Amino acid sequence: MPDNTLPHKLEKTISGEDIAAYNRDGAIVVRDAIPMAWIKLMRRAIQTIMDRPGDAAVEYTPKGEAGRYYGDFFIWRRNDDFRTFMQDSPLAEVAATIMGAREMHFFYDQLLVKEPGTKEETPWHQDLPYWPLRGEQIISIWVPFDSASADSGVVHYLKGSHKWGKMFAPNSFASDSGFGDIYKKAGLEPLPENLARDHKHDVIHWDVEPGDIIIHHPLTLHFAPGNASQTGRRRGLALRYVGDDAVFDDRPGTFIDNPRLKASLPMISLKDGEPLCGDLFPKVWPRP
Repeated sequence: MPDNTLPHKLEKTISGEDIAAYNRDGAIVVRDAIPMAWIKLMRRAIQTIMDRPGDAAVEYTPKGEAGRYYGDFFIWRRNDDFRTFMQDSPLAEVAATIMGAREMHFFYDQLLVKEPGTKEETPWHQDLPYWPLRGEQIISIWVPFDSASADSGVVHYLKGSHKWGKMFAPNSFASDSGFGDIYKKAGLEPLPENLARDHKHDVIHWDVEPGDIIIHHPLTLHFAPGNASQTGRRRGLALRYVGDDAVFDDRPGTFIDNPRLKASLPMISLKDGEPLCGDLFPKVWPRP
């Protein structure tokens, strides 16, 4: 049941202009979409997770280097606050509205924190090549829990790149994360070497405050710089929702083959072409 002490109804109007911009550019910002009660709850929850990392957690900053780039996956399965946020906050309704979906299921959450002075960038990539999914109604929502700018590591997007009709080879975020060899099995075309230089006029980003959200298409190319700030954290949580036509894709080279993730998840019994469902991919819209 929803926690009635937290606002779960979408109070921010998602306009036709928002939907048109998402379809055109592949990424949009929506201001003041998340009430501050949720932000406060999740800041505490994030610290709990960072103090006790799970089996799938990754430290992307090499030992001995400044800062800390921390990543973790499928946190909602072991933390009640993350579970509540993904299913009872306004985000599921936001995703359904943007995509025009009748039903929404939750795919997974990914925590990405860059502490002050962190040099490591998040490389240019698309989301979908990493995932065992296919379909049109797949979406990512990036939720900041701190003020974020280009200086502190806000995400940058290559406008319109979701329309290129290509999936590029996934990039591992760190050489020792355990994902690199898996991604090679995908057999996809590598990203162009001069991607950012050749398309610099099409790179977009927004300064954001807690309460804002950034929504992007899973084929939109994006990256995030390090956190050059010496005082401000960059805590971001990406939540992935799927709609009516999304199905499981058992192609090789996706992150689901990583032993670290398998240790955190039950056996996935889905076959190629089956819709996401069950306890691992719960229905979140309309709310139960």
